[in-house]
Formats: sequence, C-alpha cells, structure tokens
Amino acid sequence: MSQIHARQRLYRRSRQSLLHGWDPVLTAVVSLLLIIGTLLVWAATRDWYIRNGLDGQYYLKRHIINILIGGLLAYGATVVDYRLLRAYTPFLWGAGVLGLIIVLIPGLGAEINGARAWIALPGGFQIQPAELAKIAIIIGMSMILSERTHDSNEPTSKDVLQALAIAAIPVILIIVQPDMGTVLIIAASVVTIIAVSGAPARWVAALLLIAVLGGFVAVKAGVISEYQVNRLQTFVDPNADSQGAGYQLRQARITVGSGGLLGTGLFNGPQTNGRFVPEQQTDFIFTVAGEELGFIGSGFILLLYLILLMRAFSIARRTSDPFGRLVCTGVIAWFSFQLFENIGMTLGLMPMTGVPLPFISYGGSSMFATLIGFGLLQNVHARLRG
Repeated sequence: MSQIHARQRLYRRSRQSLLHGWDPVLTAVVSLLLIIGTLLVWAATRDWYIRNGLDGQYYLKRHIINILIGGLLAYGATVVDYRLLRAYTPFLWGAGVLGLIIVLIPGLGAEINGARAWIALPGGFQIQPAELAKIAIIIGMSMILSERTHDSNEPTSKDVLQALAIAAIPVILIIVQPDMGTVLIIAASVVTIIAVSGAPARWVAALLLIAVLGGFVAVKAGVISEYQVNRLQTFVDPNADSQGAGYQLRQARITVGSGGLLGTGLFNGPQTNGRFVPEQQTDFIFTVAGEELGFIGSGFILLLYLILLMRAFSIARRTSDPFGRLVCTGVIAWFSFQLFENIGMTLGLMPMTGVPLPFISYGGSSMFATLIGFGLLQNVHARLRG
C-alpha cells in the first residue's frame, strides 16, 4: 500500500512540474514580445495593403497562426525531459540535414534574393530548414561535449572534433544556399558552447581565426551571392548601392530617427505607412518600433530582451546537468547574437545580413525555431530540482 501511495505522490509531482514548472518571468517576457511583435507586424503592413485594395489583416492573421503553431512546438519541447533528448538527437540532427538538402534540389527549394533556402508549402506558406537546423546543432554539440567517458572534467580534442563535425555538415549546406546571416548566428553558438564546455582556449581562438579567414575566402571565391556582397559593402559605404541595400539602410535609419522620444503612435508612422523600408515586417521590424513607439518604446523592447537573457543565464547557471547547461548556453548565444545583429544592422552598426528579430519579426520558420528554443529553456528550468 505504501508503494502505491508513493507512486501516486510521484505522479502528482511530475504532473504539477509539467503544468507549473515554467519560469513565470521568462514566460511573461516572451508573451509581451509576441504581443508587441504582432502589433508591429500589423502596423507595418495594414495601411499599404488597404490602399492597394488588399486585406489589411493578411499579415496579422498569418503572424498569429505562426505564433499559435510555435506555441504548440514550445510546449512540445517541454513535454519530454530534456535529458532524454540525447536518445533522439541523431534523428533531430538527421532531419535538419535532410531539410537542408531538400532546399538545394531543383523544383523543391524556393529561391528568394539569390538564396535557395526555403521549401514551399501549400497555402502560400514556406519553411526555412536552416532555422530549425540551429536547434539540431545546439542539441547535437551539447550531447557530445557533455558526455564523459574519461576521467577528465574537460572534453578531449576528440570530443571537440566530433562536436565540430556535428555543426560542420549543416553549416556547409547553409553556405551553399547561401545564407550567411544564419551561418554567423550558428558560428556564435558553436564557439560559445565549446568555450563553456571547458575545452582548451586554443580551440576558441582557432575557431575565431577560421571564421575570419572563411568569410574572406567565401567572398573572394564567389560563394556569397552578389546581393549579399552588396549588403556587406553598404556597411562600409552606405552609398555603394544607392538603389538597393544602400537605399534600404538609409530609409531604415531615417525611419528609426523620425520617432523621437515618444514616437508617432501605433499605425501613425508616415515612413512606415508609406512603405519606404522594403520588407519592413521581417528583417527591419525594429524600424516600426523606432518610428511609432519612439525611443521609450524601443528601449522597453530592449529591456524585455535583457530580462529574457538574464533569466536564461540564470537557468543555465543553476542547472547541475552539463547537457542542460550547454543547451541553455547555445540558445542564449543564438538569441543574443541574432538580436544584436538585427538591431545593429537596422541602425547601421552591423552589416546587413537579413536575420529576423527574435519573437517579433514576421516569419514562420524563425518564429517556430525561437519558440522551440524558448521551450528548451523552460524544459531545463522545470527539471532544475528533478
């Protein structure tokens, strides 16, 4: 009888952990970012669509659908104990690589702006396997570097090489597309995971050197498309591509600066309503915040991101499981570099690489991936005392 009662108590505790184990602050912050992003996407597209006789809620509806699907994926990422993900890692990694191969097959992959990085789905939707490959790489590397089959507390050179191989194959496929923005984000996660794993510092230094040399060789060898080269040149000289990336950057900076302290008010931005910034609802969504919410509203968004990263860092620091710590570390590096790159390129402080703003920009694949990353953080948090 005592064993039955013990099992019932264990079941109740596990169920309560599943339902109530999420970090409330992290959940609230991400919810606020999703709400703000929904309003900004709507503001970026509503007036222009209405003026052209189209559905002003077109992007709003699709963005909400993306959030709902992403929310289900986030919840799914918390259902299975993250420590059991080791068993599924080969399948997750294999699925990620398969998706990256499919986009390169003529007739299956869709090409946009010179990059063959999307798979067309029914209903006008598209999926970008490179976004989901970020998760497969983070989990795969964390598994390799957290397992200890030797007496040392640090990963051996063999462990590091195996982890790099896990990342190298997807990265090469992404370079072929090419999608250098995603490559840079993955590279930031790879270097951070290796550094936190306890690997010798020479590995981190070598990877940074390889990244610099690799970028130089990629440009000289023509691996990077002309469209992406123009974006990089615009960072050095904003007048280098006056009708393309240079125009987009100038309009982005004008739009952000026109908001002043308090902004023009939601849906009342002349630059945004005039559609002066191309594809504003995706990579340049922060310009809508700058114009319509002003310095105060934009600062509030940055504060939310700061709280998010601090809570994620707290989860990584408090877990005693090496695998969980490395997974959290990879997600933190991913989110940090991506939001820094997105906001930086909007302000002209970073090269234009075409990466979305996490939890805010329109885009199904990015929303799915970031919400799965959020789910992984919650998964580790829910098992801190497990």
